Amino acid sequence: MKKSLIAAWMLIAVVFALGLMGLAGRSIFPNTQKEKITVPDPGVSDSSVSIRVKIGDTVQKMNLDSYVQGVLRAEMPASFELEALKAQAVAARTETLYKVENGPVANHPDADICNNINCCQAYKTEEDAQAAWGENADYYSAKIATAVRETDGMTILYQDKPILAAFFSAASGQTNNSGDVWINDLPYLQSVQSPEGENEVPNYYSIATFSQEEFKSTFLSQFPEADFSGSANTWFGAPTRNDSDMVLSISIGGVTVKGTQVRSLFALRSAAFTVAAEDGNIVFHVTGYGHGVGMSQYGANTMAQQGKTYLEILEWYYTGVTVAPYTPKTLASDN
Repeated sequence: MKKSLIAAWMLIAVVFALGLMGLAGRSIFPNTQKEKITVPDPGVSDSSVSIRVKIGDTVQKMNLDSYVQGVLRAEMPASFELEALKAQAVAARTETLYKVENGPVANHPDADICNNINCCQAYKTEEDAQAAWGENADYYSAKIATAVRETDGMTILYQDKPILAAFFSAASGQTNNSGDVWINDLPYLQSVQSPEGENEVPNYYSIATFSQEEFKSTFLSQFPEADFSGSANTWFGAPTRNDSDMVLSISIGGVTVKGTQVRSLFALRSAAFTVAAEDGNIVFHVTGYGHGVGMSQYGANTMAQQGKTYLEILEWYYTGVTVAPYTPKTLASDN
């Protein structure tokens, strides 16, 4: 009996040891330093397009390949799946060409696009990105370049023209119609389901707490006609919501305001929120992050993890579009 037990334990030990040997080439711990990527050469289409980019107070000329890489470094985590990064690269390229073809905006009449996220897209130099990436810098730089160059020239088109390729961080289960957030309801920016949730998104659920006095002071600064004379439990009416759970409007202190206004005023992560008086405070419970229009970045990454290609991701989030090579009609060299 003892010999049988000893033999059994020895067999288990051998199997376990073999299992560890099998794991030697693939660490049981997360390893962000993946296999080496062979980076494609700069694409012909992107390299041929020169644009004027306002970074801070300086206007620089650069080709579209370099610019889109800078946007990708700033706008999406380089740890995301390659197909998600490709989708983001195409969205960034499309947004840029949309701005180029529709003319400089008042914020930067001397440039095609800028790095102010409230106007255009964020931008990060390779040096700044590599400093942040640390030991993964070479791999992430190669991954970013690959995402841009393997989608060279690919653009999201509606009726053969580049679209306003809006994107944001994380949806609350479903994206928003553009008309629910902005003035124009664009046919290609319509609500669709989005697969990410609390297991994929850090701080998917968030809480913002304000004292009653702080809340009143902040709200009255923009809506002085509001009446907060009663109990805090009576300050809030029932909100109206869309299918993505975004608050379209809500009565606060007797004043009906948009959910987007509340989000902006109290710096909430999204307009998908509930609000109530709790323990002497005013508490917001918020789901998701961002305006909710267009492509969800965490949703794109979740779809990529499920095996979807960048084309499938883009055609899912942007309604009725085609993704195809595109030659812009206006180049900075003509300006």
